[in-house]
Amino acid sequence: MTFLFDIGKVLLDFHFEPSLAKLLPPETPDALQRLSVLLEKKDDFEAGRIAVEEYVPWAIERLGSEVAHEDFLHAWRNIFTPVDPMWRVVESLAAGGHRLILFSNTNGIHCPWIFENYEIFRHFPEAVLSFEAGSIKPEPEIYHHAIQVHGLKPAETRYIDDLPANIETGKQLGFRTWQYDLNDHPAFERWLSTELMAG
Repeated sequence: MTFLFDIGKVLLDFHFEPSLAKLLPPETPDALQRLSVLLEKKDDFEAGRIAVEEYVPWAIERLGSEVAHEDFLHAWRNIFTPVDPMWRVVESLAAGGHRLILFSNTNGIHCPWIFENYEIFRHFPEAVLSFEAGSIKPEPEIYHHAIQVHGLKPAETRYIDDLPANIETGKQLGFRTWQYDLNDHPAFERWLSTELMAG
């Protein structure tokens, strides 16, 4: 059985603002506003339309603070915490011989860093990553890319994501979908059990 897994809020929880806020002096009056500006170009960055070499200097300039390149990378990366219940599921699926593929909006600062620092990713020999594919979920293009490159049959592929818009595109293209809620993992386990029995 083939599974497409989103990363954020499914395999890894994340919180951008607390980590990036450490780059600014504590007395910065408009810190939240400065941080929100960084996310303005996040979609273009994750779609591969802006290179790391271009995004990082732009982001540092927008912060308006004396931030070293390496400090920015460190803050941008250190936003994650493992979703332990889902890690256990992935390990079980991998042990059962299922095909596991990452399907994520992400960027060249997080990858390959997360793959080197979180052992769960050793169970995912295949991946569709937005910054490499040139489009982001929920745009249909990245789904078609996944189908073509990995030879997927949507009706036989289970797709797990946390965002309603992403799930909706998946449904429209015929994937068997589950919108994951970090706060209700048991609901996912029940769905998964049913899917595994259905074969």
